[in-house]
Amino acid sequence: MHHISASSPKAREALDLVSSLQQRFAQLLEDIATDLGMNQRFSPVRWKRDEGRHGGGMRLETADGPMIGRGSINVSQVHYDDDPSRRLGSATAISTIIHPVHPLAPSIHIHISWTEMKHQHGYWRIMADLNPSIPQASDAANFEQALRQAAPAHFHHARQQGDRYFFIPALGRHRGVVHFYLEQFNSGDFDADLELAESVGKAAVDTYGTILRQRLERAEPPSRDQLRAQLDYHTLYFFQVLTLDRGTTSGLLVHDQNDLGIMGSLPARIDKALLQSWVPRMCSPQDELLQDLIRALPDESPCTVDAICKKRLANTVRRHYQRHPEALAMQAAADNTPPTVINHMPDA
Repeated sequence: MHHISASSPKAREALDLVSSLQQRFAQLLEDIATDLGMNQRFSPVRWKRDEGRHGGGMRLETADGPMIGRGSINVSQVHYDDDPSRRLGSATAISTIIHPVHPLAPSIHIHISWTEMKHQHGYWRIMADLNPSIPQASDAANFEQALRQAAPAHFHHARQQGDRYFFIPALGRHRGVVHFYLEQFNSGDFDADLELAESVGKAAVDTYGTILRQRLERAEPPSRDQLRAQLDYHTLYFFQVLTLDRGTTSGLLVHDQNDLGIMGSLPARIDKALLQSWVPRMCSPQDELLQDLIRALPDESPCTVDAICKKRLANTVRRHYQRHPEALAMQAAADNTPPTVINHMPDA
């Protein structure tokens, strides 16, 4: 049995949007792989919230292929139509991260979600950020220009919010080079906001496809230095997601029924020794979190983050914030900080 969808008309429209973006992105990436003779495919994986009674989702995932090392395009919809005690009506989202194999091909992260409270307004969360291991100025310029054209009235504010959200204080640098982020966005016109979400989503997907194709068409075999730069950057990506990213932490604290989907953003290999070198830069109690994450990784360095490891990491994050709920205030935030997930746990 498939999961039950939300009854809200707005939630249904949001689900149609994110589902269409999911198919658009997967088809685009498969076409690029085919054209370049790499022939990599995405496979569907379904999950259910409370056996489907409260929704669920379907992710398209791929791993260890000739073009993409790790890739996940996750669509989900959770709702509580049958539970009047819940404040949350529904949450509908696409969240995707692609980590290509070649170090000159950048990673991409896109998240678009519609959250609707019962008897209250809803809001959008719209994110797109380009994450190269080895930055290329032309790629950053092209990606930024596409987002600017997709959301001309909101780009400046979204860029400011994104730069703030993806800054890593302990390392004094950002994750990624172009950051677009609208948090708790609602102009009062749902149709216009839906159109904005679609415009940003299509611009991010299509422009990334162009960048990826261009990088791979002319790519030589990677050098040792390029592979080292990629490993370092993937380690930084792992660090930011599991110690700072509010969305990842929220998903893990609310339930444990989609851990592999939530952790689909993690790259395949990271440098455990580099992570260890960052522990002294962390303030308490986040230094404890990083040490526990390191213990959850395989013994070797560099190490592979497989499905079993992802489950250990998810449980590590949950235990940490259950012991230290005050540490949620130390996570990344844009200009508008949503209520901490710990306040919403009974309703999520």
